[in-house]
Amino acid sequence: MDLIIKDKRHLPAAAKQLLKYSENKKIFAFYGSMGAGKTTIIKAVCEYLGAIDIATSPTFTLVNEYRTDSGESLFHIDFYRIKKQEEVYDFGIEEYLSGNSYCFMEWPELIEELLPPETVVVRISVDDREQRILSIS
Repeated sequence: MDLIIKDKRHLPAAAKQLLKYSENKKIFAFYGSMGAGKTTIIKAVCEYLGAIDIATSPTFTLVNEYRTDSGESLFHIDFYRIKKQEEVYDFGIEEYLSGNSYCFMEWPELIEELLPPETVVVRISVDDREQRILSIS
């Protein structure tokens, strides 16, 4: 499935469609070049899920936890600064991938073989009109 986000006004609708398409799956791997909009799209999804906190890039913290208005945890992980796969075990990646909370990951290339089969893969590209195209599988 492909979603086109023409501009930031369309983010809430895209977040809703992404979650509807995922059929209650909770592990998401976002692929895209620097500046493609991974963090922005994850922020919109977290807002749609009722996050109280504002989602920000966890590039330096590696993992951000956001709470929803119903008390659920949403996890946002950024693997950009990870150099070796062994580093992800140090912060307990297995718990995030096997838990019952939503987990949104940026730059998952390094840990692809650890991703569960039910992971929703979101590939983001930018067209010549600066629209974001989300290819979801």
